Amino acid sequence: MNHAQKLEPIEKSRAPGVGLKTVFTILDRWGCTPEQVQKILQISRPAYYKYRKNPQQANLTHDQIERLSYLVNIHGCLRTIFENPKNVYGFMALKNDNPFFNGRSPLEIISTGQFSALYETFKRIDILRGGLW
Repeated sequence: MNHAQKLEPIEKSRAPGVGLKTVFTILDRWGCTPEQVQKILQISRPAYYKYRKNPQQANLTHDQIERLSYLVNIHGCLRTIFENPKNVYGFMALKNDNPFFNGRSPLEIISTGQFSALYETFKRIDILRGGLW
């Protein structure tokens, strides 16, 4: 057994908690309410409060882990597009008149809780930074 194989289970078991803690910070900076966070991450109210206290206790589904990934990637795109932290963290709450958003903010779209809304929002923000689809 090589060194990487020994470490994998430890890293894998910690990854959801680390990702969740990061995403909670991002969503807080975007101005999300607890209810929005619950819908975006598809977690129950009791789980939300339990994981807020101790993200390492999180037992996340594959879908929830993918949601974390999209949120971190959206944040990464915004950091690439904008230099000003006010824009990085404020963009998601701004009304957007582009066709997909139709006057709604990206946060309104992803707060529906639909996975496709999160994916489509990421795709459109990624295009702004020069991502190719």
